Amino acid sequence: MTKIRTILVDDEESARDVLENLLLRFCPDIELIAKCKNVLEAVEQIKIHQPDLVFLDIEMPNYAGYEIVKFFEEVNFSMIFVTAYDNYAIRAFEVAAVDYLLKPIEIQRLKDAVCRFQKTFTFEKHQIQQKENLALLKSTLETNKVKKISVIEKGEQHILSVDNISAIEAQESYSIIYTDSKKYMVSKNLKHFETIFKDLPEFFRVHKSWIINLKELKSYSKSELSIHLNNGIVTKLSKYKKAEFELAILS
Repeated sequence: MTKIRTILVDDEESARDVLENLLLRFCPDIELIAKCKNVLEAVEQIKIHQPDLVFLDIEMPNYAGYEIVKFFEEVNFSMIFVTAYDNYAIRAFEVAAVDYLLKPIEIQRLKDAVCRFQKTFTFEKHQIQQKENLALLKSTLETNKVKKISVIEKGEQHILSVDNISAIEAQESYSIIYTDSKKYMVSKNLKHFETIFKDLPEFFRVHKSWIINLKELKSYSKSELSIHLNNGIVTKLSKYKKAEFELAILS
């Protein structure tokens, strides 16, 4: 099997050494070709070695890890970010569908990240998706606001504006996202979207199977515990959420 030519980038020597040891022990398909302490050094090494994969710490002096893309006209390598960031930044990674590892690094998550890379890196489409996702990650981290999300349906990526999302319905381990014009079935559960929209008060979980955009509310029936949205969608309202829901629509 062809080795995955890999570069590590982290401003902390101990962090570089830990990740190197984990890769050597648990990821035999990885060939480590360079270790770098900052983005500028990494840019130089990437141009020399043309790696397949780069592990990037997010928080580094002078340039954040995701800013590495500004030094390349074409990004022909994949990235996995490594972070000790807080919950908001983790949501930003989820919003952008960018692969990341949390410090301290869990072995199974590292293996899974490398495996996901192996399934996608040969496809040109992946490089296009990565460029869009990194732009979305940068915007979300810098503005501290979720304005768009990246979702995958049947192998195709879609960047959705949150303003255009009317509701999200749970379908076992999947979710259906309803927008102004169409719907998308994605392999994420409702809890995933509840976490992403945590700081957006317009998104409210009205039932174990539904999150709705309160801006799309048309009417609701107290007796039937049903909610009607502007685009014709009818959702359920949990009796346990009724009081909280009524308070939310009046505030």
